[in-house]
Amino acid sequence: MATKRKPIIAVIGAGKCSKKLRDMAGVVGKYIAEQGAVLVCGGMGGIMEGAAQGAKEAGGTTIGILPTENRADANAFIDFVIPTGFGEARNIMVVRTADVVVAFPGKYGTLSEMAFALLAEKPVISISAWKLGDEIIQMDDPLEAAKKAVQLALTRV
Repeated sequence: MATKRKPIIAVIGAGKCSKKLRDMAGVVGKYIAEQGAVLVCGGMGGIMEGAAQGAKEAGGTTIGILPTENRADANAFIDFVIPTGFGEARNIMVVRTADVVVAFPGKYGTLSEMAFALLAEKPVISISAWKLGDEIIQMDDPLEAAKKAVQLALTRV
């Protein structure tokens, strides 16, 4: 008898960011966890750490797919550390792991993850991140974005 798996939602964005953006990522991570979904991210600082902290504070599960080979590089809120040593190439692994991607502002790494998600035909929700076209759902409120992400993820599991 197969069990229904939990949805997995990626939160992507800058490794260094303002406290405001980190806190917004925390709101997204918390809601994801409260709804029983799993959070996947790049496992490092900034947006990734904020989202993972929010998820852990709500009792959720977090996966960090690191660009480095060193497990110790993961932020303190990651349950499952996957050290790849692949650098930016790990971005595609983050996206391929997820059912839905929530993007915060970032640089070219974030842009590449958004592009990989679009190529994989996965929903992308942008919270003030790159505006790449009509396929991306643009939102300003992190809680509303998290709700939309969970709703979309549940249709994909």
